[in-house]
Amino acid sequence: MEFLNSLIYFIITIAILVIVHEFGHFFAAKLSGMRVEAFAIGFGQRLFGYNKKLGFTFGSLPKNIDLENYTDYRVCILPLGGYVKVSGMIDESLDKDFLLHEPQPWEFRSKSTRKKLFVLSAGVLMNILLALVIFWGINFTKPSTHLVTTTVGYIPPKSALELAGFQSGDKILYIDGNPVKYWDEILNFIFVKKIGEEINVTVEREGKKIDLQLNSKLLQVDKKSGLSFLPRETKVFVADVISKSRAEQAGLKKNDTILYVNNKEIISSRQLIDIISSSPEKPIEMIIQRGLDTLKIQVTPTKDGKIGILSGVVIYAPVHFERYNFLQAGIKAFQNIGENTVLFFSIIAKVITGKVEFSNAFGGPIRIAQMAAQTADINLLSFINFLALLSLSLAIINILPFPVLDGGHIIIVLLEGILKREISPKVKIVIQNIGFIILLLFMAFVIYSDIMNFK
Repeated sequence: MEFLNSLIYFIITIAILVIVHEFGHFFAAKLSGMRVEAFAIGFGQRLFGYNKKLGFTFGSLPKNIDLENYTDYRVCILPLGGYVKVSGMIDESLDKDFLLHEPQPWEFRSKSTRKKLFVLSAGVLMNILLALVIFWGINFTKPSTHLVTTTVGYIPPKSALELAGFQSGDKILYIDGNPVKYWDEILNFIFVKKIGEEINVTVEREGKKIDLQLNSKLLQVDKKSGLSFLPRETKVFVADVISKSRAEQAGLKKNDTILYVNNKEIISSRQLIDIISSSPEKPIEMIIQRGLDTLKIQVTPTKDGKIGILSGVVIYAPVHFERYNFLQAGIKAFQNIGENTVLFFSIIAKVITGKVEFSNAFGGPIRIAQMAAQTADINLLSFINFLALLSLSLAIINILPFPVLDGGHIIIVLLEGILKREISPKVKIVIQNIGFIILLLFMAFVIYSDIMNFK
């Protein structure tokens, strides 16, 4: 069921992004007087499609059919992207039949450099526009929320955080000299902006200021430590109790709040797991809150250190709401575009220099499917926000000056404009072939990385 859920959201996500991106190329080509032979979702063999000349058909179109000025809207077998086939352009299809005749007025190759650049950049512009509209809408309709706390909660033993010197109860004052007052600022600095770097963190402990050095690269290895980095103002509750488990036999119920275990205040699910797993076949004493009642329960973990519950957390720190009017939301949306673009290139640079692991920076179809399903399970706004980030990422990747990508085509057109002559079609095809092979190898590596992370 989980796989099916992920697959459905993956298809929805890819379909939206591809349709938006390729519509940009399609609209620009039509506006520039070019014929668009095909508008495809997916690559490879045509499964089915529609055009005004033949209507709705299954399978491949008849060979050498002339659709004239009609476009074939098709779905292809590999749902990993899509394309728009513009007449007279060497693209992903590597079709070169048009080279047998002189350039026609409706073909890409007969148009001016300005019109060619407009068509090639339109897909990227549409993806940026989609991201901008989504960010704008979210900023306007949903207030930005900030947890007003900088006090550190549970620090797992032998974790990257403990090795850096963090202790539960530390109040974070500065990160690399930047004052912080919200928990989301701390997470953004450590796990996003400064990922892969040595970070100087100033904390207040028992009235004294202490400087700590955190190697955020270690957090990429110690992922559990990062996931359990929560503020002090956290409570743990029982999200579910497994039938016939030790927890059920002891009387634990769904929605119970776990206050103490063996006289230790519980402020993290990771802390609860650590205590339970270290006490196989040894009774542990829990103090829980159920409604207005405080109860004492004794439960004995199994020999593999489990009692049969799923836990969740509630953060009860004060929340600051920041609302934007329509104009402010728009300004913030442009900031979102700028900040995420800078972040994207920053992470690429860190991958190249070895500061960030490849698997932590890039995700393929499996990662996209997982994240699409996870964000959709949270709420619609989370999924739409993920869609905006993915759309922006797609725009940035496509504008890179690499063969097969839009940026590669743009470089060729610019060179032709400077040289005032067309580069040999044979050279273009060789460039496309090399680029396509490299891209396939890269995608294979990304998918392999996805599979290894999935395991």
